[in-house]
Amino acid sequence: MLFNSLHFAVFFPVVTAVYFAVPWRWRWAWLLAASYYFYMVWEPGYVVLLWCSTLTVYATALLMGRAQNQRSRRVYLIVSLCVNLGLLFVFKYFNFFSDTLRPCLSALGVGEILPHSRLLLPIGISFYTFQALAYSIEVYRGHYPPERHLGRFALYVAFFPTVLSGPIERPQRLLPQWMERHGFEYVRVTDGLKLMVWGLFEKVVVADHLSSIVDTVYSDPLRFTGPMVFLASILFAFQLYCDFAGYSDIAIGAAQVLGIRVLDNFRRPYFASSVADFWRRWHISLSTWFRDYLYIPLGGNRVALPRWSLNIFIVFFLCGLWHGANWTFVVWGLLHGAYIVLGRWTAPTRQRFTRNIPEILHTAIRMAATFALVWFAWIFFRAETFGKALTIIGCFFRGWGDAVHAFVRGNPKGGLDLWGWELFLSVALVGTVLGVQAIQARVNIRQWLHHAPWWIRWSLYSGILWLIFLLGALRQTEFYYFQF
Repeated sequence: MLFNSLHFAVFFPVVTAVYFAVPWRWRWAWLLAASYYFYMVWEPGYVVLLWCSTLTVYATALLMGRAQNQRSRRVYLIVSLCVNLGLLFVFKYFNFFSDTLRPCLSALGVGEILPHSRLLLPIGISFYTFQALAYSIEVYRGHYPPERHLGRFALYVAFFPTVLSGPIERPQRLLPQWMERHGFEYVRVTDGLKLMVWGLFEKVVVADHLSSIVDTVYSDPLRFTGPMVFLASILFAFQLYCDFAGYSDIAIGAAQVLGIRVLDNFRRPYFASSVADFWRRWHISLSTWFRDYLYIPLGGNRVALPRWSLNIFIVFFLCGLWHGANWTFVVWGLLHGAYIVLGRWTAPTRQRFTRNIPEILHTAIRMAATFALVWFAWIFFRAETFGKALTIIGCFFRGWGDAVHAFVRGNPKGGLDLWGWELFLSVALVGTVLGVQAIQARVNIRQWLHHAPWWIRWSLYSGILWLIFLLGALRQTEFYYFQF
């Protein structure tokens, strides 16, 4: 079920109304039923995989709680990891590894030993698998006791706002909330609804509008001049952000309406002053998952610099692979790993060159450089193949002379093949999002709206709702991260 669909527009009010109407001790059961319905709208059969992951993690955690020694606990953890990662491998990565190994096996005369799987990728499997594994690891480490109530644990895995695309929660935060009494609080509910509306604006107005330009250019970049391909690549950075941040805002807002607190997933990532800072702001629930369950166990920053560099590359290799079964995602991840490693290795030199630059100018330069690095890596993230990514990069250098000549002659098009209303609106929408984020860094806009005069509040509400209706009501496009 899409958040930006009429189905959800009916589903969510019904779920909320019944949730507050039933006795609090049965609310978990209602949310669990609603969550399974929400998930099964996509493909009913794949709920079996969700149940398999849930039951495996639930059972192994109970066994870990009863184990008499650390060795037995480790065995149960390995079983949980193998079952969940095994399902993820079969449904998401089997064809990737099969296609990668087949040429080598063909040279040995056994290329047909690896068939091509026709299984469809179950939506949300990467997200709910990592959420379930977070629970297994926390129980193994003794940071959280095994949950004995199967229904409440199943809700932890399948909670409908987060099951498809996160945020990836931790058991310490989410599980205890099923037993809390959540009354209908006007301020909390309206605050959550505001966040949902803003998330919907980011998705259907900004991201979906930008995608029309990006998809047109990236489908055949050789048809366009360098300025247009360059601009489309920049717009993709904002399309991806508004699409995924929009989903996260709707998910967080929906949970808040119900009284459930969910992790923030984005904190103005394009205002980051380094790539490491970018990852403290972008997809926070995933970056902290890799930090806590992979980077720190590998030694974190407590090891020698060469070993630390290897750890970073391992983490970002797997981060790229988590996003998709394609070498373009691996390259994207390794690029980010290289940025962070080179940033640390060159830090002393850069500090010597920049120590006399005013702080405000230095910060601006760092933010611009960080965005440029992140933007370049997004090209590989978006391209279908590595060769297509290189073609797009090559197209950057075409047609700039013609563009300059056109501007000199008074032609505002200047090589921007899609110049006009769509391009103007795209830039205006990106500016609006960045402006709201800049204000949000200093003022809590939702709290300010709560205390603002009614005519200001309702002018803004009606304006955003009209934009959503006029520019996005007829579109029901999937969220970009659903493919992961």
